[in-house]
Parts: sequence; C-alpha cells; structure tokens
Amino acid sequence: MAVTASTPDPTEDTTPAATTEISATPSDRNQVPDELLLTGLRQRILERRLGVRAIHVHREGRREVSHRFVDDTIENLYSVSKTVTALAVGIAAQEGLLTVEDHVLDHLPAPSGGAGAGWDRVRIHHLLTMTSGSPITVFLDEQREHPDLTALILGTDLVREPGKAFEYSNGSIYLLSRIIHEHVGQSMRDWLMPRLFEPLGILNPQWFTDRCGITWGATGLNLKSGQIARIGRLLLDRGSWEGRELVPGTWVDRMHADDTWVSTGDRVEPESARYGYGVWDCSIDGAWRADGAYGQMLLVLPEQRAMVAITSHLEGRPGADIIRAVWEELLPLL
Repeated sequence: MAVTASTPDPTEDTTPAATTEISATPSDRNQVPDELLLTGLRQRILERRLGVRAIHVHREGRREVSHRFVDDTIENLYSVSKTVTALAVGIAAQEGLLTVEDHVLDHLPAPSGGAGAGWDRVRIHHLLTMTSGSPITVFLDEQREHPDLTALILGTDLVREPGKAFEYSNGSIYLLSRIIHEHVGQSMRDWLMPRLFEPLGILNPQWFTDRCGITWGATGLNLKSGQIARIGRLLLDRGSWEGRELVPGTWVDRMHADDTWVSTGDRVEPESARYGYGVWDCSIDGAWRADGAYGQMLLVLPEQRAMVAITSHLEGRPGADIIRAVWEELLPLL
C-alpha cells in the first residue's frame, strides 16, 4: 500500500478539516521526500510484527504523510480516551465549572452510606494524575457492572493518602466524566460535541457509557485514524485548531508541565516513568503522549514541531516497542 500525502479518505466524514500550508524553504529541500519518510518505520513494523494499522505524521509547514496497513475502520482508542477527558476538564475549568484544587466531594452527591475514609482530602488533580489512593480502579467486571459506580468508588475507604502514590485507574478518570455530567446535565461526550468534536470535523464519535449513561471517560472512545490525528494536532498546537482555541493553551501546557508529572514507580520502562494530566512523559526530551492499550498513541514532539498518530493492535508485547521504532526510524527524519 502506498504512502499518501494529504490524500482524501472517502470513509472519513466530509466536514473539512484544517489544511497544512506548505512552505518550501532551503532546509526543506534537503529533507527526505514525503514518499520515503515512512519507509524505514514501515519496514520495521512489518519485520517486528508490531501490529500497527495506521500512521499519520504531521509536521508544521509541510504536508501530512500517512500510511495504512489495513482499511481505516473505527478503532477503540482505549486510554487515549483519558487524554480527551483531560481536555474536557480544561474546558470545564475555563467555563468556571471546577478547578483542579476543588475537592471531589464538593462536586458529586455523597453515597447513601457516606463517603469512605479519606475522600474528604481528594482533589480533582488527584483524579487527573491517578493518585487519589482509591482501590476501586474499575478493571474488574464486578466494578464495571456495578449499578452505581460513583457510589461504589466514593463509598470505599482509601488505601493510601491522596497524592502519595500513582496507581493506574479507570475509576479516577471515570469520576472526572461523572463530575462534568453532574454539572451540565448531559453526557461528557454530548457536552463535548460543539466544544471539541464538531470543530475538529468529528461528527458522530462513539464513546461507551455505563448503565446510567455516564461517558466512561477512561476508555471506550472510538474514532478513525485520521480523526485521532486531529486530536494529536490539537495537542501539538496547544489546544488550537484552524486559529480557534478549543482548549486553553495554558491548560494543555499544564497537562505536561514539570510540576505536574508524578512518578509511576516504574524503573524498568523509561516510557512509563511519569504521568501527568491524562498523558505520559516520553524518554525523548520535550516529548509527551496520549497512550492506549494495544498501541494507540499520539506522540507530541514540540521541539520538532511534529506529531505522530498511530493506531495498532499489538498483543502480548508492550506498546513501547512501537514508540522505540518511531524514535529510531522516524524521529531522525523529522
């Protein structure tokens, strides 16, 4: 399958997306031609069987370059959804619905049996960084299928002091979606339609909900590869799209600020050492990313003014294998 450069995809929605203005400079003419940009990465993906389904590369001032290994179908982005929920929190903060220093219990109804021990000290930023101390991570079927998940989470005692330790949790991010729902009276997905999705030309995104109609937030957002790439460009451009600010730039900065990162305790995998507001730090200076199971990712490269969006289905191996392939095969060419 050939590499494409700004080739329209007939399966994409028809609302015009932002176009990249091409500016040819002397240094540009010395760079790898667009049609060869992904050659090394594509070869490595095939040789190492990395399960990549699509790659989209955005470089400021140059054409989009993409390659699909399979048809461009709608994919579950898994925990890339967490990044979109973090963007929603930034929009909610701008609209005066909340601040990251607010106590969670000030935004949600208390469980009938009262809040669990320690919840009076949990703030919204603890949910964003997954350091709340709650043991309800919502990875078990019995938790996901609970008739009142919010009450289950808030009614269970914390197992550690808020802010003391990172524990990967779908429950924390779900509560952020639940808070927005409580304020606006509609699902976070629907609330984001005019604020985020429609301006990006994403007209009917599917996002799983719980049995009460609450957007999961932590997972379950389903998009095509070109659509996830638009979200990646939004991250690179500090929340702006076609000159319009959809998310405050200061909020996007804060998502990956030096004082936002928390240690995950992972001393083995350098790509998993620090977590921010819904995003991961990367081993390359200045780089950060949205990251979902099976190799869904948005690699934001501010120093190169570039972004790489990847959808995959990689089982039994870490997604960091894909990241390292990008660092070694593509990054030197950007």
